[in-house]
Amino acid sequence: MAKNPPFPPHPLPEGAQATKELLKYLPQLSLKERNRRWDGIRKKMLLANIDVLVFMGNDAFFDMGLVNLRYVTQVGPKTGAHALFFIDRDPIIWHARPHTNRPTNMHLSTQEWVQDFRIHNGVPEVAAAIREAGLAKNRVGMVSFGSAIMTTPTFLHGDVLNYQKELPGFDFVDANWVIEQMRLIKSEEEIAMLAKAGTLARKTIDTMIEYARPGMTEAGLYAEMIRTQIANGCEPQIFNLLAAGPVEHPTKELWHLLHGAEQPMVPSTRPLKTGDVVVTEFHTQYGGYLAASEFSVHIGKNAPAQLQNIHRVCVEALHASQEALVPGNTLRQAWEAIRRPAEKAGMDFVELGFHGHGLASPEFPTVVYRPGYGHDSMNGARLGDLVFEENMVFGNNIDIFDPRWKPDVGCMFGDMMVVKKGGAQKLVNVPLELPQTG
Repeated sequence: MAKNPPFPPHPLPEGAQATKELLKYLPQLSLKERNRRWDGIRKKMLLANIDVLVFMGNDAFFDMGLVNLRYVTQVGPKTGAHALFFIDRDPIIWHARPHTNRPTNMHLSTQEWVQDFRIHNGVPEVAAAIREAGLAKNRVGMVSFGSAIMTTPTFLHGDVLNYQKELPGFDFVDANWVIEQMRLIKSEEEIAMLAKAGTLARKTIDTMIEYARPGMTEAGLYAEMIRTQIANGCEPQIFNLLAAGPVEHPTKELWHLLHGAEQPMVPSTRPLKTGDVVVTEFHTQYGGYLAASEFSVHIGKNAPAQLQNIHRVCVEALHASQEALVPGNTLRQAWEAIRRPAEKAGMDFVELGFHGHGLASPEFPTVVYRPGYGHDSMNGARLGDLVFEENMVFGNNIDIFDPRWKPDVGCMFGDMMVVKKGGAQKLVNVPLELPQTG
């Protein structure tokens, strides 16, 4: 294609290559893991008569719009990227503008899976590479991202129209399922990444307990939690749904203390006070993999008995989850078992169930609402008879309250679990006591 040169010529030393020093300091998945994924994807492509996959990655929903691209390449730039994945040749990635490709693409120093990086000048150059490949059937699989929350795939409409314009006569099909089906069962290397993310999540919880004190602002507490993550090797992906407020307040004044709140509602500069409860759901991201955690802290040495009772039921639900998330159980058996402690105690919930976890959250399958409530993608519709398989990974959503006491105060609680025979394996190991800080 005729195009402007990216920048004036600038000679590099003969034989110069991107440094590999950074590989020692960034989490890496092995070439064996890469080959396992590429082989599995190519088999699915052949069965679906797909010649090439076009990945369109963007930073939708806390960067999760990048996860399918990252699963295949180990490259997940927040600025977005397009990539081609072929059956019979190595992938190509178009990433970043000319100024950040000097003297070479930075991702040549951060991973070893893919070597062909090109300046991202838009759809026409990607389409040209597809034409030059001389594909057999001209059947293109389009890959973006979708989840139980992002139910509309994250394709940019203009990009799709441009591909159709540049490739007349080609057959375009949605191929998100190819990657998402591969991601359903985690490999041992993936579980190791999730376990490291879980260890760092526990460090973050310990920081939350340490700094949740009277006089500390929400913003200060939030910042300490994020600092713990980044300083210990997490990626700066800031998903922390935190809320804080007084347990005791006027009955006609509603506080958001059943589930954490998202930015920009929090973090505020409101000082924490004795008698507050702090609730949160957050992710730690390590090597791209997300650990799921939910936790609550009471500020003060005398948490109300009702709040302690709610927390006790949360712990019972967590134990039930660990017993239920085993190979061979159906999803219905699991969600019924997890909800039984709340039902027995006469309590209600905002979310109570589980959601798939890995590079994204929530992954398939997800069940957190009662049947018939909320969106079908999150209430178990048509999922009840599906069976758990070993090495599926789930985050627990345990957000319980007692409407007989207060309609706006509860506890958030949850770990992350790997489906295993004999009982799920916890990866965060959240404390089982309600912290009461003073």
